[in-house]
Amino acid sequence: MGDPTSTTPLVPRRRPSQERSRRKFETMLAVARELLTDVGFEAMTCEEIAARAEVPIGTLYQFFANKYVIVCELDRQDTVAVQAELAELGSSIPSLDWPELTERFLDHLAALWQHDPSRRAVWLAVQSTPATRATAVLNEQALAEQVEHILAPLIPNQRERRKTMARLLVHTAYSALSFSVQEGQDRGATVVELKRMLGAYLLREQDKLAD
Repeated sequence: MGDPTSTTPLVPRRRPSQERSRRKFETMLAVARELLTDVGFEAMTCEEIAARAEVPIGTLYQFFANKYVIVCELDRQDTVAVQAELAELGSSIPSLDWPELTERFLDHLAALWQHDPSRRAVWLAVQSTPATRATAVLNEQALAEQVEHILAPLIPNQRERRKTMARLLVHTAYSALSFSVQEGQDRGATVVELKRMLGAYLLREQDKLAD
């Protein structure tokens, strides 16, 4: 459940059911997010998280086996937030056209990555070990399944291809957004090119459907 060298997905030892425990759980995660952004994944320790959250280290270990589990839970939090936004946009289909849907969603993601440095910090942290990568893949897959459902009207008769497209779209978007916020990069120009690339990809399918 907490071995970073394994390829078994990493999850908390338990999730809190009572309000007081939930507050501690969320506080530890919020502190971990701040610490990850401040000092980086290598320097982040469970001891420092517990100290900043003002909880005994034993309390932290009741929920999280190690810092690898913590960053995976942060990645899950980020994924859930994106899923909520995507669900709202997806509910507008078919009133929204594909270019508008793509542009609005990428604008939302780009704003998150621009104004919240922890997004990239978490994304990079979960690439660090086989187990964190395996967990990140599951989180991406959950988002891709949602994208796959949204793509169904556009690619109605090719389920396996639609699944591959959805995973590719999600991974490409996240990789490009991570690149866009690197020091020295023109974030705005990168996002514009990402929109063009993914928009053209989807419009090509829309044109094929209309033929």
